[in-house]
Amino acid sequence: MDVTTPAGAPWLIVGLGNPGPEYAGNRHNVGFMVADLLAARVGGRFKRAGKAQAQVVEGRIGPPGPASRRVVLAKPMSFMNLSGGPVNALKDFYKVPVAGVVAIHDELDIDYGVLRLKLGGGDNGHNGLKSMTKAFGAEYHRVRFGIGRPPGRMQVADFVLKDFSSGERKELDFFVDRAADAVEALVSEGLERAQSTYNS
Repeated sequence: MDVTTPAGAPWLIVGLGNPGPEYAGNRHNVGFMVADLLAARVGGRFKRAGKAQAQVVEGRIGPPGPASRRVVLAKPMSFMNLSGGPVNALKDFYKVPVAGVVAIHDELDIDYGVLRLKLGGGDNGHNGLKSMTKAFGAEYHRVRFGIGRPPGRMQVADFVLKDFSSGERKELDFFVDRAADAVEALVSEGLERAQSTYNS
């Protein structure tokens, strides 16, 4: 059964990444890239969120009228491994249930550009998810953006903190656009329908 947020509560859509221009193009920051595109689609610009260590945009996703969904797009401005604190503060401020939180993040165990949507589960060593799960439990939605495994003997930490390769960048805009579509489908149509379309 698809989980929706209670009447009046928005969805909290969190792009995970590290703040600062030196990290902007990193594989680990693909969540930020998708969140930026979603913000552009709703016609908003990220602003500092009160006392929370995050930037937010409020808007609506879906067809105009009563079928559209209220959303809060967020980018934690802590580092990745401390994402749980800012996300939990926003979740409490906007009165969003755990199942109304969507984390957009890079995923090593999926091929580059492939998407997987799911509810709950482990963190698979991802420090942003680990921090969020520690803060408020694991039963939030995830939009997992595949980045593949490091080549050869490259360490995972080095791989995720490197920019996408020139070959990957040729398709990056298309994949980020598709991930934003997947988030919109999740919020508008529910998890099962979004999975059937985007879990390629």
